[in-house]
Amino acid sequence: MFMRRFIQLQLGLCLYGVAAAMMVRSNLGLDPWNVFHQGLSLKTGMSLGTASIIMGVLVMLAWIPLRQKPGLGTLCNIFVIGLSMDAALAVMPEISGLPLRLIFMALGVLLTGMGGAAYIGAGMGTGPRDGLMIGLNQRLGWSIRVSRMLIEVSVLVGGWLLGGSVGLGTVVFAVGIGPLIQVFLPWFQALARGKIPARA
Repeated sequence: MFMRRFIQLQLGLCLYGVAAAMMVRSNLGLDPWNVFHQGLSLKTGMSLGTASIIMGVLVMLAWIPLRQKPGLGTLCNIFVIGLSMDAALAVMPEISGLPLRLIFMALGVLLTGMGGAAYIGAGMGTGPRDGLMIGLNQRLGWSIRVSRMLIEVSVLVGGWLLGGSVGLGTVVFAVGIGPLIQVFLPWFQALARGKIPARA
């Protein structure tokens, strides 16, 4: 059971990183956190994956006053997504032409939803950014919706000011990621328990 969940966790995180790389290559806008990571990358010269890892560690440290406890999935989330993002960008060529860029953007959002559902469904700990949202909810009484909105608007604006890519992909991600995870999550939760997921 543990090994099945662990493999699902790793595959989900790798898929999440590859999906992020596809959105970078589309050059049509990133999700809020990667807008911020890209902005840091542009200003410092570090890779996008390295920026993601550093921010993941810093966000996890912010859990301390919120009394959140990281799990195995939290640590894997920090490192595997960043490393897989950099690995994918290293082999994924630059693309041109709006139709292909739109396809990369759409697949990036879709695969992010699948990857997110896979690692959440493994049930091995929240990612550092989701843990921050939960901590604000539990310690300060902010609703999950308000916590998420404030965090993501803050990093989006900060990343945009640093030069990160905001565009159509950012909007599609914001609108589509919640419904996509909701669709895929029951399937991956059943898979993690070793059950054959029922067809929709």
